[in-house]
Amino acid sequence: MRCCREFTVFWLTASALALLSVVGTAAAGAELLIGAARTSITPDRPVALIGSMHTRIARSVHSPVTATVLALESRRGEQVLDQAVFVSCDLALLRGEPGIFRGGVIEKIRQRMRDRLPGFDTNKLIVSATHTHSAPAMAEGEFDLPKDGVMQPAEYLDFLITRLGEAIVKAWQSRAPGSAGWGLGHAVVGQNRRAAYADGHAEMYGKTNRPEFRGLEGYEDHGVGVLLFWDRDQKLVATAIDVACPAQAMGTGLAISADYWHEVRRRLYARHGEDLVVLGWIGAAGDQSPTLMYGRTAEDRMQRLRGLTRVEEIGRRIDQAWEEAYQAACKDRRTDVLLAHKVQTINLPMRKVTAEESAQAQAQASKLAKEPRYRLKMQWHQRVVDRYEEQQAGRATSYPMELHVVRIGDVAIATNDFELFTDYGIQIQARSPAVQTFVIQLAGPGTYLPTERAVRAGGYSAIVENNLVGPEGGQVLVDRTVEVINAMFNSAAQ
Repeated sequence: MRCCREFTVFWLTASALALLSVVGTAAAGAELLIGAARTSITPDRPVALIGSMHTRIARSVHSPVTATVLALESRRGEQVLDQAVFVSCDLALLRGEPGIFRGGVIEKIRQRMRDRLPGFDTNKLIVSATHTHSAPAMAEGEFDLPKDGVMQPAEYLDFLITRLGEAIVKAWQSRAPGSAGWGLGHAVVGQNRRAAYADGHAEMYGKTNRPEFRGLEGYEDHGVGVLLFWDRDQKLVATAIDVACPAQAMGTGLAISADYWHEVRRRLYARHGEDLVVLGWIGAAGDQSPTLMYGRTAEDRMQRLRGLTRVEEIGRRIDQAWEEAYQAACKDRRTDVLLAHKVQTINLPMRKVTAEESAQAQAQASKLAKEPRYRLKMQWHQRVVDRYEEQQAGRATSYPMELHVVRIGDVAIATNDFELFTDYGIQIQARSPAVQTFVIQLAGPGTYLPTERAVRAGGYSAIVENNLVGPEGGQVLVDRTVEVINAMFNSAAQ
């Protein structure tokens, strides 16, 4: 056992030293190149929507869904020091095939980019979703759809990847020297959506006016992280905004919608021009929602008095928080900005399925198999049965997650695949040595990753159907993320 511990310490130390060497090389005299682009990913035909367990077909558009791209490269003369391309999509999930780990979407985009972006390491492409519940579905077989008159999920996926490819190439080819800044604002956007009760159980969106209600289960993160990028002429060309709340103020209607991000962009365009590229990032927010858990009467009254919808009200708040961060960050623009990007696959222990959970899931799947409208929900239960069988055969033991950690000056950015409960994001931010730490969830196919107390309390988002990875894996995710951030920021040459 002692030998194993010594090997682990040696491996971590060697990895950290190697990373420090890379960071140190990138530290002095670097020039930051910045490129940005955006594209519409709104289909021109009716399409199935993802975000609920039953079939919904959108035949109208509330607000267009958009993909935004930020391309960064650090150079010293002709020497490339590091690279990163961020793509933010007004989508629910990045899952193009049902029931598999990586989902295929990011891999397909990378394949298309390899020949089109010579000199760019496609492993350093980061794609994330804003988790709007009013976005097109991309996985075949999850919904019972008519073959005529509706854009099929596979067709939309091909359309999406084509549009993303064009925007990524445009952003990459437009790279030019510029400057960067960062700041922090605050806006109340989400509330914890898990109501806890006197008997110890919890419910997502549970009623809070019941006598047995005892409080909301977890913390809320109201910080609004802001990254800013200017060109040589000091024109603002791109901004990334990190909000720990999914874009779900619209709920689950029958129209395509970018939700509150459309309103945020509209407000920023009015002040900084239509060419501004605005990336929406969702922080650790698996247990957060813009749906009000209490105080609805007062909130509704204020929105009526202001003449705003819920989406517009949230956009107003984020816009105000952004402006506060922007005004401060303008006083500290940086041109000699360290850029470092570490990518690694970490294996997270999967949540184990019990025999009882498998039997219950099998009963539900059999019942729903007779209802085509609920095909996705049937598959949701059936996957638990399949996991149990894989687990019993010794095959389903770990979830391979691609972790990206990017350093931009004093800022750390860390990604994960999941709807990550906020407590994990708070741990990462609290333990990070960076001045400011951004967490981007749903940079992969996405399932909920709950805390230990949430699993004990049960309820949607914390049951085995929702979780490929449980609290044990969540802690490994936090620890490994902080380890990489520490290595980046502990270099002597900063």
